[in-house]
Amino acid sequence: MDYKDETIAAIATPIGVGGIGIIRISGHNVENIVRKIFRSKRPIKTLESFRLYLGYIIDPKSNLPLDEVLLSIMYAPFSYTRENVVEINSHSGHTILSSILQIILQAGARLARPGEFTLRAFLNGRIDLTQAEAIIDLINAKGDMSVQLAASQLAGGLWTRIKEIRQAIIEILTEIEAAIDFPDEESTTINRSHITDQINKKILKPIKEFISAYSQRKIWHEGVAVVIVGRVNAGKSSILNRLLQEERAIVTHVPGTTRDIIECMVNIEGLPVRLIDTAGIRKVKGTVEKKGVDLTKTQLTLADLTLLVIDWSRPLNQHDLNLLKGADKKTTIVVINKIDLPVKLSEKKIDYAFKHLSRVKVSALTGEGLKKLNKMIFDKVMDQKIDISPTPIIPNLRHKIALTKAANFLKNASTNLISGFPLEIVAADLSWAKDAVDEITGNKTNEEILNNIFSKFCLGK
Repeated sequence: MDYKDETIAAIATPIGVGGIGIIRISGHNVENIVRKIFRSKRPIKTLESFRLYLGYIIDPKSNLPLDEVLLSIMYAPFSYTRENVVEINSHSGHTILSSILQIILQAGARLARPGEFTLRAFLNGRIDLTQAEAIIDLINAKGDMSVQLAASQLAGGLWTRIKEIRQAIIEILTEIEAAIDFPDEESTTINRSHITDQINKKILKPIKEFISAYSQRKIWHEGVAVVIVGRVNAGKSSILNRLLQEERAIVTHVPGTTRDIIECMVNIEGLPVRLIDTAGIRKVKGTVEKKGVDLTKTQLTLADLTLLVIDWSRPLNQHDLNLLKGADKKTTIVVINKIDLPVKLSEKKIDYAFKHLSRVKVSALTGEGLKKLNKMIFDKVMDQKIDISPTPIIPNLRHKIALTKAANFLKNASTNLISGFPLEIVAADLSWAKDAVDEITGNKTNEEILNNIFSKFCLGK
């Protein structure tokens, strides 16, 4: 059955106790479904678009009201999916929302698949593929900058730039094909050097800028990965809580409280930071603890930055020394914790043991030194020369792969032009470059790519 013959429905808000829950319906059959399940408080002959109606959802089996709701209809093509769309605002809660959804399904709709509303918006030409991806980025945004970047892409920023690149390829391709079709015409004679220059400046240069901008995506959309490590009871979880300014991790005097990875997002000096608290390093006493320590070692290999926590109130032991031995001075900050307690580490010992590493003294209990730690985290990220100046548009991995593919074809076209290769070969490279660019916006794509993109959406979106 063609998707246009099916009407879909899903709960569009997170399940939970709350004031409002929303159920969305899209398809040609929404009006018939509404007539079966909705009773307006005031008699209405026809449902008007973009108007709220107060009434009741009726259980067809008992003909009794199930919930008082606000219902709105948006007629095609002026809706999210460019189909007829109904949204029902009911009271929130798993039982009531599920009951209303079940009534809608019994009235003629089917349950929507993840991302199917947005998929229909794409298939019906309301948005392109980059805008569809921007929606999931907006939903999953980790900070203000990632919101701004997703909003820019949703407004068509990336689509506009890709369209300009595509048009430049088409113009050059048209000129070359004219020279192939009419080789004896003086008006179609081409200047190979000039066209090569056009390819490099008008097409390859902006593509390379896009590819370079991808490195920023990890920072703004995923956050800088900062792993907190150290031996047991060094105060790693207390430092996590201090940086978050909330009690996120359990803190006790019993060594080895943290046995799994705890991951949280926090904004430090304007940077989105993904803090990862790990199990304390010590001689393991069981399978669970061993897995926790193994996870710690894995996270260390993936870290952008490491906070190596040392307990000021205890002498260094072999676990401390092993961690220090493996520390990278460019990406490690030694955090000397518990400075509110009597010292068991002399300044001489500290200077010797940590001489090549950045270090800061803190008290997770009192908060002393935490501002310095925040500043040091920011400075360490800057020292890695990561470009964090936000650009208006940042491609995702799929875009980067397609752009890289296009760039390779364009480089071939440019080289072949200068080398005197037949124009048919150059035209083929340009045509393949255009196809690669079309993959980004969805002008040329396949079902596997679409399934991969839209499977990441939640139900109801």
